[in-house]
Amino acid sequence: MSSLIFIFLLVIVLHVVLAREIRRNEEIISFDQNYKVTWGDNHVMSINQGKEIQLTMDYSSGSGFASKITYGSGLFHMRIKVPGRDSAGVVTAYYLNSQGNSHDELDFEFLGNREGKPYTLQTNVYANGEGSREQRISLWFDPTTDFHDYKILWNPHQIVFYVDNIPIRVYKNNSNIGVGYPTKSMQIIASLWNGDWATDGGQTKINWTYAPFKANFQGFDVSGCQSQSLNIDQNCLSNSYWWNDKQYWQLDLIAQKQYENVKQKYMNYDYCKDRQRYPIAPLECLH
Repeated sequence: MSSLIFIFLLVIVLHVVLAREIRRNEEIISFDQNYKVTWGDNHVMSINQGKEIQLTMDYSSGSGFASKITYGSGLFHMRIKVPGRDSAGVVTAYYLNSQGNSHDELDFEFLGNREGKPYTLQTNVYANGEGSREQRISLWFDPTTDFHDYKILWNPHQIVFYVDNIPIRVYKNNSNIGVGYPTKSMQIIASLWNGDWATDGGQTKINWTYAPFKANFQGFDVSGCQSQSLNIDQNCLSNSYWWNDKQYWQLDLIAQKQYENVKQKYMNYDYCKDRQRYPIAPLECLH
């Protein structure tokens, strides 16, 4: 029993240390060190000497930024506050994306809604150009009133999406049984854009009288392995990077319980359970 208590306390300490280290780096690294504006230049505002970036969208344009280089593994994170008030049809995105055909992609997409109705957070995974792996949750807080942490752990064994250090999705590497898994170097991207499909299946459109819509981002340090080639540099798969260490090959006991709680209480769509789209569940859903 005492050994179990020790392990439990050790896991908690590791989580706290990691969160503090990330927060410390956030306060040091400015936007220009790792990122660049990619579109909508006049719709991007730098705040607090580059420690915060605000993207805006109006009828003329949205906006976005991306990392200057690509990565092959890591723990990627951003603190985000999404547009408030009536945001139906407005999509705030934070994701990893590869270049070229048959691309890989890991998505956070915040699907706006009519004022007073909850945001939906959608995640998706593309591997070798194949996506349609959407999961959606209702957040347990209002993402418009303050910043929250959104993270993607990507290593050779699993991909985990986190909200405020709570895992909300796990995608395992099952390439040994023919399931696609990202193998290409990916760029970090954030954007605010017109997604008329996003609310009520596209039936609820943007109310432009509420424009400009604004999303704010903080935390521009990057804990990732740089990979300059199209395919991941093999070096990025090494266990010398802490995020590839064995302890990150699967969720620990605390994180697993948190994940099960999210699936039970907050998940409102899972492609694995959509028999209209998939009469036979995709192979990765069975493992």
